[in-house]
Amino acid sequence: MLEHLPEISGKEKRAGDGGPLDALIEFYDAFNSGDMKRLEAVWFDGEAPSMDNPIGGIRRGWASIAEGYTKLFGGAASVNVTFHDFTSKGGEDWHLFVGRERGVCRTPKTRLDLAFRTTRWFVRNDGRWRQLHHHGSVEDPTMLAAYQRLIFGAS
Repeated sequence: MLEHLPEISGKEKRAGDGGPLDALIEFYDAFNSGDMKRLEAVWFDGEAPSMDNPIGGIRRGWASIAEGYTKLFGGAASVNVTFHDFTSKGGEDWHLFVGRERGVCRTPKTRLDLAFRTTRWFVRNDGRWRQLHHHGSVEDPTMLAAYQRLIFGAS
């Protein structure tokens, strides 16, 4: 059974056992740092992975997912999130984390508080846990519209 942390920002101490919780922590550390090399290491490679969220849309394959992250990290807005209020279920070769993200999107002139529903699915491949799928959604349409304006239209 995985130790349940109240939230994950990427700064938590890893167990060092190469387990799925360590992979989830590594994902958030890499994302919040804007580190593409580390994101690539935590995502499944090739055409297998998929992502669906209001900013990136539906993306299939690591190349498409990486393109979305590159656009996000290269824009004028910065995003930092923490995973919380989550459940964790898994088997020998799969693990599913379902919860919420909260965070902040900043541009030089604007700060927006963020809230997402988030699912992250990890699978074990060649002895390593890697993310195979991410789904994110937003409950508040006003926040979503403001977020999309900051990401797509930030100058």
